[in-house]
Amino acid sequence: MKFNQNPLLSVFDTPDQTVPFDRIVPEHYEPAIKTKIKKAKKTLNQYFGSKSEITFKNTMVPLEHCYDEVSQIGHILFNLNSASTSTEIQKVTLRVSPLLSRFQSKLLLNRKLFKRVEYLYTNKNNELLSDEELRLLTLNYQGMLRNGAKLSFFKKRTLVRLQMKLSELTLRFNDQVLDETNSFELHIDDEKSLAGLPPDVVENAKNNALHKKCGGWLFSLRYPDYSPFMKYANNRQLREKMYRAYMSRGNRNNAADNKKIIQKIVNLRLQQAKLLSFDHFAALTLEERMANKYQTVNKFLNDLLAASLPKAKHEIEQLKEFAREQGLNDDLKPWDFSFYSEQLKAKEFGFDEEMLKPYFQLENMLIGVFDLATQLYGIMFKRVNHIPIYHPNVETFEVFDFNGSYLAILYVDLFSRENKQSGAWMTEYRVQSQIEGKERRPHVSICCNFQKPGKEHPTLLTFNEVNTLLHEFGHALHGIFANTVYPSLSGTNVFRDFVELPSQIMENWLLEKEWLKKYALHYQSNKSIPDDLIEKLIQARNFQTGYLSVRQLSFSLLDMAWHTLKKQFLGDVVDFEIENIAPISLFPPVDGCSVSTSFGHIFGGGYAAGYYSYKWAEVLDADAFSVFKDEGIFNRSIANRFRYELLAKGGTLDPNQLYFNFKGKAPSIDALLERSGMREDYL
Repeated sequence: MKFNQNPLLSVFDTPDQTVPFDRIVPEHYEPAIKTKIKKAKKTLNQYFGSKSEITFKNTMVPLEHCYDEVSQIGHILFNLNSASTSTEIQKVTLRVSPLLSRFQSKLLLNRKLFKRVEYLYTNKNNELLSDEELRLLTLNYQGMLRNGAKLSFFKKRTLVRLQMKLSELTLRFNDQVLDETNSFELHIDDEKSLAGLPPDVVENAKNNALHKKCGGWLFSLRYPDYSPFMKYANNRQLREKMYRAYMSRGNRNNAADNKKIIQKIVNLRLQQAKLLSFDHFAALTLEERMANKYQTVNKFLNDLLAASLPKAKHEIEQLKEFAREQGLNDDLKPWDFSFYSEQLKAKEFGFDEEMLKPYFQLENMLIGVFDLATQLYGIMFKRVNHIPIYHPNVETFEVFDFNGSYLAILYVDLFSRENKQSGAWMTEYRVQSQIEGKERRPHVSICCNFQKPGKEHPTLLTFNEVNTLLHEFGHALHGIFANTVYPSLSGTNVFRDFVELPSQIMENWLLEKEWLKKYALHYQSNKSIPDDLIEKLIQARNFQTGYLSVRQLSFSLLDMAWHTLKKQFLGDVVDFEIENIAPISLFPPVDGCSVSTSFGHIFGGGYAAGYYSYKWAEVLDADAFSVFKDEGIFNRSIANRFRYELLAKGGTLDPNQLYFNFKGKAPSIDALLERSGMREDYL
């Protein structure tokens, strides 16, 4: 392939150099990445071979440039593999991922580079470095030390091989979860089996069947199908069938089984940690986290568990009693939980999710989320159609600051489809930077999996889906407001247990009456959500918070169990999982079901030994939002302090310092316990 035929190897001639998706094909990625890696090596070798004085400018700056150029193509490919994949993209991603892993690993282990970085760090007081430059130098020096810069040649070679293999296995894990998700379909041809399901869910299932050219109704394991089915379907046998299918993904002893992949991943991670003189993988990972040590995480999780578990057990007993009253003549099973919980909530608080959905029309909610950012920060969003997109469902926006200056491009990709991973996430196609004074604004993307609009209904969101939209938009703001010099410190490039604070704090506005009254408008009458319904929603805020907390903590403890292994794991994946979460499980294990085999956050993503971050950030977000509650939820002064002291600075300061700069003191767990109703009754 000739150089000028590959759009990835030319400057993008698009608005703000956005990705020209309409001109890129899967065959472009591998040669482009190989070319960029070759160019980066040549550039760095020129600097490393120079006999001129070692300076920050001739060491750290070219390193940032080279890594950024290579990783940007990787961002495009990996983002597409998550949001709009294909067999061709999956294949090229599997080939390219080890190349990128090898490039990154060899940079961290490069002897000449380390000597230069070590020299700069040792003599850091000799140069007039800015705070950000000192942070970049320190993180690189410590990162290279922690990742084996002083290992022997043979150990370095072993480490690179381990990391390349891990990059391939994590991709395979995700691909197989997607395959397993798409391989199951529940086909219903008896209308009686639809009893209890809301009209828009039934309509969506009908459309699924038409799309597959079959009669009746078709339900998949994707969120817009699975979640309402488990919550509303009266047919208990079908709920069980859906639950078992969902929870057995990656655990069916077929070609897409993930158990052996999990074994390999945890053993390779342990081998990596041991090679670097750490007891286990968590010890290695947590050195670059706010928590810093496993002991800190363990105490944090167990303290929260002590506060949550009594409440959770009480909630389960209450639900069992209610289910018996409703005629359940069997033990309460996991596939009964959502179904009876929704009915119990309706009984206790006088409303259910279906009463809320007509007020949560997607278009209104998106406008409301944008306007919330306008109220807080003064920024504006302009829908545009001249930016190339990778799928017809994607919308694009230009983002402008309060003074009219350009801030960012935002891609919004909200609907579920077969070639899209489940869940929701924020990512970037280009990271903000201003190296050597050249301003480059970010290209940010948020992806969700909402139900597409039907002929009779627009897309009506559940309360949890609106929460998800606010969450991912919070991540987006972290990227949009980035204002650093170096890309590796920009936006969401912060410690993993800090990155969820900007996202989770946005969720708080969902229960604020002033915001709801303005944007929660009935999709037919355009009337605001009634005051009494808002009050019921607020009163129900702490409904089953104990159960939800224990569920989240169980995932965190399972993650820690996998990544604090000190010996090679040769056992059974499911048995290990049961053993390690049995003491806090609120339901007996279900044969054939497993959390681990589809746990993409830790085996296919960046949350290995870090899933606790969601609970950690809950403490931060509750504590931070208390400032807004005290000073005004739309207080521009507080919002700007949050923006400029915390969001804009990315990873340029230690996150503990960033938080202190915003709040004026360290975070306290008190606000979370009070918000979740666990302060008095269950401590």
